[in-house]
Amino acid sequence: MLKPVLLFGYGNLSRGDDALGPLLLEYAESHCGLGEVEVLTDFQLQIEHALDLENRRLVLFVDASVACVDAFDFTVLEPARDKSYTTHAMSPAAVLDVYQSIKNQTPPPCFLLSIKAEQFELGDGLSANAETNLVEACSFAGRLLSNPDLGFWLTQANAV
Repeated sequence: MLKPVLLFGYGNLSRGDDALGPLLLEYAESHCGLGEVEVLTDFQLQIEHALDLENRRLVLFVDASVACVDAFDFTVLEPARDKSYTTHAMSPAAVLDVYQSIKNQTPPPCFLLSIKAEQFELGDGLSANAETNLVEACSFAGRLLSNPDLGFWLTQANAV
């Protein structure tokens, strides 16, 4: 039996723009109908999070990123063993790779919503640009969560 969609935001609320992932989850919980969505947050991805993917219909990882060209990026994830595999903070692709290794099956369809960030200093609040980017990402995530259909999400990933 498939479990609800997993919305997984990660980041540190005390480190400036690193809070973007958890803040998007707060928005989703208060503004989106989350009937088919389970919300999970943590400071960083770890090997144990591979088990949270089991039997999911769709998974949306949300994180801050300095690599975004626009306010946010939305991409399809594929399992990949990268250097983060041996660290305490893993990439989403490495989490998928662990899932594939321990379950001996393909992970569920997973996507990454990266929100453009600038500053990560301890004790800082969100930068003005990150606040603007968060508003755009929240609107986009709301559309995704209101239509938890793989075909729709794939179309959105190709359109961004």
